[in-house]
Amino acid sequence: MTKTALVTGGAGFIGSHLCDRLLEEGYRVIAVDNLLTGSPRNLAHLRGNPRFRFLRRDINRPLRVPGRVDLVLHFASPASPKDFEVYPIQILKAGALGTHHMLGLARAHRSTFLLASTSEVYGDPRVDPQPESYWGNVNPVGIRGVYDEAKRFAEAMTMAYHRVHGLDTKIARIFNTYGPRMRPEDGRAIPNFITQALRARPLTVHGRGRQTRSFCYINDLIEGILRLTRSPTHGPINLGNPENYTILQLARRIQALTGSPSRIVYRPLPQDDPRQRRPDIRLARRLLHWSPRTGLDEGLKETIAYFHTVL
Repeated sequence: MTKTALVTGGAGFIGSHLCDRLLEEGYRVIAVDNLLTGSPRNLAHLRGNPRFRFLRRDINRPLRVPGRVDLVLHFASPASPKDFEVYPIQILKAGALGTHHMLGLARAHRSTFLLASTSEVYGDPRVDPQPESYWGNVNPVGIRGVYDEAKRFAEAMTMAYHRVHGLDTKIARIFNTYGPRMRPEDGRAIPNFITQALRARPLTVHGRGRQTRSFCYINDLIEGILRLTRSPTHGPINLGNPENYTILQLARRIQALTGSPSRIVYRPLPQDDPRQRRPDIRLARRLLHWSPRTGLDEGLKETIAYFHTVL
């Protein structure tokens, strides 16, 4: 029988790519999104697909789905730094109420449940790279705290459902991911720099640009997520690219790839902006036989080509 997967946040950047891949794998797919930050454009190419269904719903309210659901993938939440100030309560609700409702749905259907967590659970880390065993350095009352703590709570609830109810759970700690379908005004480094470069506006670098990040291309991440759903593991697993770049290096790379005349300007660092962010992916390599394959220039070229079509 054809299996059914339900993806919350299905109209978002990662969620829409996940819907595509699940359909390629032969699943029936139900995408759920309230379109707070997701876009119908990300799913427009799936209209008319008999194995795809879109539900405009708020997962902060209980959701009932008739028939069998084999896989619940919980990706619903605003996730960019801009969103932390604009949608703080919605973020907290998605992590708490939304996770509770989706775990309940998975339990009712005896589904496998995958939580899209984040590297933000590590806060401003004091170890580099960050392994899954690191408990983090998070400011719970800072601007970023709404997202950090929502995901930390969601992880705790997911593990509680596994321990108490025996639910088959997976937790993906997703590091910086980029690619087509990101929002131009997303607020994260890559879409910010590409948008500014293509519009010939100054590229805004926070601080002196010495903070480091790793960047995983969307196709590599989706492959890791699919492998995680099939694995026997239940605890958190880092998914990201361990290659490290400073933000200033990234800005100059995008300058060169776009051929932009934009200059680089410097702005103050936002509150609690992490100084470093790099995944230790030894666990993913060992348990999932996964590691990213797309180089930064290759992924940036694909992303820049997409932004040319939407700006």
